[in-house]
Amino acid sequence: MKKRRDVRRLAMQVLYQIDVGAQSESTVLADSLDQEFDPPDVRAEALELALAAWQRRAVADQFLSELAQDWPTHRQPPVDRAILRLAYYEITSGHAPVKVAINEAVELAKQYSSEQSPAFINGVLDKIVSKVHTDVTQ
Repeated sequence: MKKRRDVRRLAMQVLYQIDVGAQSESTVLADSLDQEFDPPDVRAEALELALAAWQRRAVADQFLSELAQDWPTHRQPPVDRAILRLAYYEITSGHAPVKVAINEAVELAKQYSSEQSPAFINGVLDKIVSKVHTDVTQ
């Protein structure tokens, strides 16, 4: 469990770095991860997860902007954007069970974002699940 949480934490940090730094070269991103604190397998898995989520960011951003019209992606704090993109990827790709993806996203928001972010992220992700479930059943 801790390993998965560490993978998500690092993946969120990588997504943040890519977003604000416009750096997407794998080797540079891998080198930026804490090599003393996180073991190589966790860093490798986090980088893979982050890059997969980043590749789907355009679809995620469009989807997220439709569901949070008052706070479209470009207006969200970069940390929230990274958390939402990661959770969107995990939910829509089946990478993690829906409840786990949402709970972990909310926990990341509690630890790394503003006081209002956990509720915002939870609400948006609940809408995603409802929308994805509705689209699948139709």
